[in-house]
Amino acid sequence: MFGYVRPVRDELKCRDFDLYRAAYCGLCRTMRKRYGWIAPMFLNYDFTFLALLLAPPEQSPCYCKGRCHANPLLKKKMLSPHPALELAADESIILTWWKLKDQVRDTKGIKKSVPWMLGALLYPAYRKAVKSCPSFDKIVQEKLTELCQLEQEGCTSMDRCADTFAQLLCGAAPKTGESSQDRVLEQLLYHLGRWIYLIDAQDDLKEDQEQGTFNPILARFGSSEGEETLKCTLDHSLNLMCSAAQLMDFGCRWPVIENILYLGMPLVQRAVFDQSWKQIQKQKIWRNHT
Repeated sequence: MFGYVRPVRDELKCRDFDLYRAAYCGLCRTMRKRYGWIAPMFLNYDFTFLALLLAPPEQSPCYCKGRCHANPLLKKKMLSPHPALELAADESIILTWWKLKDQVRDTKGIKKSVPWMLGALLYPAYRKAVKSCPSFDKIVQEKLTELCQLEQEGCTSMDRCADTFAQLLCGAAPKTGESSQDRVLEQLLYHLGRWIYLIDAQDDLKEDQEQGTFNPILARFGSSEGEETLKCTLDHSLNLMCSAAQLMDFGCRWPVIENILYLGMPLVQRAVFDQSWKQIQKQKIWRNHT
């Protein structure tokens, strides 16, 4: 997937970093238990953030011990099993499978065999996830189809393309019955999706220009420089995400979410624009500095 949504480790207290890592490992274990050993291959920081957003507020996290997927000889601290982890696992499988299918369509030549094979391996897990989240699967399918049509038309409205992907991620918000809280979470996820779509487009800008493939930034600005305009609209979505988050109660998870929104995502944004993102992307936040 993407992996743009990550915290800045140096600015996290030890207990908050432990919580983030436990959420990552807990989501990994949930994906493995629900969908087998292939599913955790597709785990990334974006899905961990989704799990943190979906969980109900708690004064203190509930931990357990579980065997590491990467090294079964190790036992690690993980968040205890919870419906929020299950929902994040279900939605991550659905979104990943459709993204792989989209990559098969967009990739040319022998390179398309990689996403095709990964999609085939993930298909049984996808079929199972659809039974748990049929409405989210429907939204993802509809919005990706709509986005595909916009790309084929060479849509010159950058905002229209970003809005389509943003509505897709907005659909990941569960309905709790509390209209005010539901609306806040939907807005947060909407602008998260918008930000991810646009930052990914900026990240792929040079490659898309060389290959002649569709890129919403190129379609909007052509060969002219639209960097400052793009930064402005990305900052706008970041600000609205932060404003929405301030209206919610995340309990003990707030310091981690705050770090990601106010520090991690702006850092990634700067790195994408100054072309240092590829180096940061390779780093594991529990081993190296971001």
